[in-house]
Amino acid sequence: MKDVNINKTKRGLFAVLAVGFLLLGACKKEEWLSPEPSTLITDETAFATPERIANQVNGMYAKFKADRFWGSWYLIASDIRAGDFLCTNLNAATGAITYQMLTQTTTGDVTDIWQYGYLAINTCNVFIDGINAKGKEVLTEAEAQQYIAEARLLRAVAYYSLLQLYARPFWDGNGSKPGLPIRLNGNTTPGNYDLARSSVQETYEQIIADLDFAEANLPTSYSSAFLNTTRAHRNTAIALKTRVYLSMQAYEQVINEANKIVSLSAPFSATDGVQHALEADIQNVFKAPYTTNESIFSMPFTNNDAPGQSLARYYLPGTTDGGTSSSNGAGEYSLNPDGVISSANWKENDARRAFIKQGPRSGKYWLFKFTQASPYTDYAPVIRYAEVLLNLSEALARNSQTVDERSLALLNAVRRRSDPSSNFAAIDFPDMQTFLAAIAEERRIEFLGEGIRNADIMRLGLNVPAKAQHAVPAVAPDAQNYIFPISSDELILNRLMENN
Repeated sequence: MKDVNINKTKRGLFAVLAVGFLLLGACKKEEWLSPEPSTLITDETAFATPERIANQVNGMYAKFKADRFWGSWYLIASDIRAGDFLCTNLNAATGAITYQMLTQTTTGDVTDIWQYGYLAINTCNVFIDGINAKGKEVLTEAEAQQYIAEARLLRAVAYYSLLQLYARPFWDGNGSKPGLPIRLNGNTTPGNYDLARSSVQETYEQIIADLDFAEANLPTSYSSAFLNTTRAHRNTAIALKTRVYLSMQAYEQVINEANKIVSLSAPFSATDGVQHALEADIQNVFKAPYTTNESIFSMPFTNNDAPGQSLARYYLPGTTDGGTSSSNGAGEYSLNPDGVISSANWKENDARRAFIKQGPRSGKYWLFKFTQASPYTDYAPVIRYAEVLLNLSEALARNSQTVDERSLALLNAVRRRSDPSSNFAAIDFPDMQTFLAAIAEERRIEFLGEGIRNADIMRLGLNVPAKAQHAVPAVAPDAQNYIFPISSDELILNRLMENN
């Protein structure tokens, strides 16, 4: 059987239709009009047994971790905009237009991330519809609600991710600017796809509603560290809410959520559910088995299930410039020597410096946080416990407008894990802006290459930094190219969609 083949000119919303057939096993788009083979799992049988439903769950995660979405490209596109990476070949590198802040409605990055983001969303919607229509006949109520909760969590992350690239930040109009078309019903056949954009506020409200449902219905833990890292559980939903509320500048809500999984004092940890805590050695977080208690949620890959486009491929150099036979890539993006790696506050004895290596031939600096050579089986991190601690640290400071004692301790916990010689004291910060700047810089250091910096720039209303080496000017928050335009595919197929 052949995979679903969608015409390039119709891949936007039309592509999401394919998920019904990918999820349920269909072979080609003509089968919308033709009988299906008797051996095929159809929408009538896909939810007929618990085993088949479990397979649909796996398919849902598979769509979410597609290489053009959370398998790598959402993270990469977010980071190469944000100033800490340099494109090594503007004429050939994937993402060079995004890097130069020149995206148009037809740019591949714009159309692909939109397409695969909504493909993941539609996969979740089709699955939820199937559980409600047929799955509840063979599952217990608790099982059905758990599966729906997993789908709603993945849908929430997908909507949140698309907001960070395609919509104005929440602070601009307090959420009143155009957000995303909120699709909550699955599409498996051609139909009418006209749907106006909801506001940013409404989109965030849907994200929070999904995560609240997930928190209430997900298990507290699974039977193995692997499942606790790669399947959504209750603490996953809570952790993600700290990220979402931070983007909304809802600092009290960040504190309320984080307090559910962060102890009041060091050593900080979650005392209920999965026992999340900082890993003693950060190097362990990014190497096999990738299942430390710090890794709240990650996308797994194996030799038989590897992303076509990967983090390591873009960030690792080839073997002629420091890569090895087991750790090399295409070297399309090196680290900006004038970016965060040049910070005097990032000391040479900091363990995170080990992720950075200088190429012996080019002199470029390369990120070795993701180290596996082809077929690139590094897990793609979605959220780590270190982020929850820094989300809480920032929220406490912004909410109190003081160098809050607990906020300072949380910042120190993340810094001292990798640099025991450092210890921030309140006296080091003459004003709030200095303290907040220290938290922001710690985030840049800690999450370098993990797709977080662009969202931080957006939510803080900062300029997208210039890339002087390529004459790419800084982009101010009020500039049109501060965010991605809406995909041309969506504009063609959705007559109610506006690119504003």
